[in-house]
Amino acid sequence: MALFKKRTAGKPGEWYYCLEHKKVEEGPECPAKNRFGPYATRAEAAHAMETARERNLEWETDPRWHDKAGKPEAQEPPD
Repeated sequence: MALFKKRTAGKPGEWYYCLEHKKVEEGPECPAKNRFGPYATRAEAAHAMETARERNLEWETDPRWHDKAGKPEAQEPPD
């Protein structure tokens, strides 16, 4: 008898996108490390990669995430 039962997180009725199999799943079928979600609908899960691309682009172009840390600031010449 196993001491620990292998469980996957999630509930039926939640939708996921499996990165390994490149398919939409209802409920947890694949390990969490291989999926995006949960999503409320099958359609949202089907567009998971597009959503991820859009969010990555927003992050890459967000000035709040590109501070001047490590860069010397331009100093004004003395009067």
